[in-house]
Amino acid sequence: MKNRLRELRQELGITQEELAEALGVTRQTIIAIEKGKYDPSLRLAFKIAQFFGKRIEEIFEPE
Repeated sequence: MKNRLRELRQELGITQEELAEALGVTRQTIIAIEKGKYDPSLRLAFKIAQFFGKRIEEIFEPE
């Protein structure tokens, strides 16, 4: 699944560690999502969307 997580995170000027802490996950989880190696659970996808003030579809899209 493609995503804009890295792009959105960099726009806010926050680190992977800061995002992970805000979402209650590990930095490794953020790294894996950004690299497309891990698809987040629906619950985590909603948390990510809420954090960035976007809809899930604006962040994640199927390949």
